[in-house]
Parts: sequence; C-alpha cells; structure tokens
Amino acid sequence: ELGAQLMARGDLKNAYQKFKMAIDFDPNYVPAHTMLAILDERIKQPQEAEQEYRRALAIDPKNGDTNNNLGVFLCKTGREAEAMQHFKAALADPFYKTPAMADTNAGACLARNGDTAGADQYLRKALQIDPDYPDALYQMAHLQYAQNDAFHARAFLQRFESQGQATPDSLLLGYQIETRMGDADAARSYANRLRGQFPESDQAQKLADSPQ
Repeated sequence: ELGAQLMARGDLKNAYQKFKMAIDFDPNYVPAHTMLAILDERIKQPQEAEQEYRRALAIDPKNGDTNNNLGVFLCKTGREAEAMQHFKAALADPFYKTPAMADTNAGACLARNGDTAGADQYLRKALQIDPDYPDALYQMAHLQYAQNDAFHARAFLQRFESQGQATPDSLLLGYQIETRMGDADAARSYANRLRGQFPESDQAQKLADSPQ
C-alpha cells in the first residue's frame, strides 16, 4: 500500500523498493507482483512487466483482476488472440468484481484488431452490466465513429461526458464527430476545450491548423 501511494505521487524509485520488499517478505503476494508490473510498464520495461504479470497469474491462475491486467498488457503489445483468452478467463471468475472492465477491455482489443462486430458485442455487454461505465461509453462512441455512424457516436459520447469525464481523446473525438455531423460551432467548441484544457497533448497538436 505504501508503494502504491508513492507511485501515485510519482516517486517511482521508492515505490519500486517497497514492492520488492513486499515480494521478499511474501513471494506469493499477488498484489505486489501486479503493482510492480504496472510500475515496470510506466518506466518502459515491458519484458520485466510481463514477467511480473505472469508470476502473479502463476500464483492465482483464475484470478479475474490478474487475467484482466495481463490481457490489457498483451493487447497493447499486439498479441490480441492471447489477450482475449485472459479476458475470457477474467470473466469466468465468479468472484471478479468488475466484469464491465474486462468486457470493455476485450471490446477495445477486438476493435483494435478490426473485429468491429465482436467489439460491439463486448462493449454492449459491459453497458448492460453498468450503463454508466465511462470507458465503455467512450469505446462505443469511438467504435460507432469508426463505422461512419456519427449520430450514434455523438449519443454515446454525450453519455460519456455526462459522467463528468473529459480527456484529450474524448475531446478530439467530439471534434471529429461534430465535424462529420456538419456542426461547425460544436466542433469549434470541442477544439477550443482541447486546446484550453490539454494544450501540450498530442491530440491538441493535431488541431494546430484548425480554425480557432
């Protein structure tokens, strides 16, 4: 817990030491391996991160959180088929507390691999479990936009925004949706929000030549 607090404050070196101390004390403590894996990802050590994720899974192979975490990592590294196996294992855990998260991650992974039908199925399942789950709403908005359905993309993004969320990705998507819908004023509003709230983001840079 102290390591997690240190990591949240950006003190990664001391957080790393705390996680290592926890593992030295109890090599089978899954949360320590998981947090160390997350830290390894943050400091750009993917091989070490994967080792820790797999160590955590070896200790508790049916654990929903651990399978979901490994699935996300594998999808990020281009191993979508293997990732889906772990998302399914997470959803098979009867004690897994956040199935909407695994469904959303599975949907996003399939969308990344071009399986829009499969992605839609998982994302709608996530929203059946939790209609207000922000990540699922954003991913559905992105999926609908990618399928040239700006009308429904707008609806899902509005539901996402009603949760009080605003990210560079969501603001850029809003700009793109409104541009496709032909609403110049709404598109300009999204662009101004993106530039104002996240001026240094890559997404804001994409709008550098857009009208103010």
